[in-house]
Amino acid sequence: MSDGKQIRDLTVGGVSGLVGVSVRTLHHYDRIGLVTPSGRTPAGYRVYDDADIERLHQVLTYRELGFPLEQIATLLDDPDTDMLTRLGDQRDQLRARIDRLHRMVAAVEELMNAKKTGIQLTAAEQAEIFGDDWLGDEYAAEAEERWGDTDAWKQSRQRTSSFTKDDWQQIKADTDAFEARVADAMRRGVDPGTDEANALAEAHRASIERFYDCSHEMQVCLADMYVADPRFTEHYDAVVPGLANYLREVIVANAAFDAG
Repeated sequence: MSDGKQIRDLTVGGVSGLVGVSVRTLHHYDRIGLVTPSGRTPAGYRVYDDADIERLHQVLTYRELGFPLEQIATLLDDPDTDMLTRLGDQRDQLRARIDRLHRMVAAVEELMNAKKTGIQLTAAEQAEIFGDDWLGDEYAAEAEERWGDTDAWKQSRQRTSSFTKDDWQQIKADTDAFEARVADAMRRGVDPGTDEANALAEAHRASIERFYDCSHEMQVCLADMYVADPRFTEHYDAVVPGLANYLREVIVANAAFDAG
């Protein structure tokens, strides 16, 4: 609950630390007129007031729901819709999203683990290709116990049964290259929902389809698990901190674009 204190004249760096978004993102929102700071210091630095921060939080909530930036701007600037109505709509959409995720959590785990199943390599070969921290055996045993009779499991086992050691080495190389591309995009401030980010999302989905058919909805479920399961978060964030959440945002925005 608010203590009644107001935020006054926060710089871009202050807002970044307070809200948890990058300075680059704040500059981008300013350039496109989505969240424009209300004033400047005598030295010319951007400063944000309470209303600016409130608008920023609304933008971030819509981004969490998968809305593209252009649509968010239209929603926020609609003169026929007041703030309370927008907040109520956001609340209802968030509740619907939570309900959907609860219903799909078992399927999400199935899809997540299916990617790690079907390894026809010895433990030594797995370590050689994937490193000493590869959890292939652990994931395979866990997935088979829970989902051995599912279509995704069977499809993944069928496709990977003929994979050779060279195939797995190529998959590892492709995966490393893809993660490097996503990390580079994140460092350069490529916004989810842009053409470049959407191409990354489609490349990710294509990599999943080596193992099983993956719709955009399935891909979003996987992306949600990347940030929900600490094992996957740790893997992506070891490449660059925050990468798991960034990849999820890229996938969610692309799925929303496809659905629209």
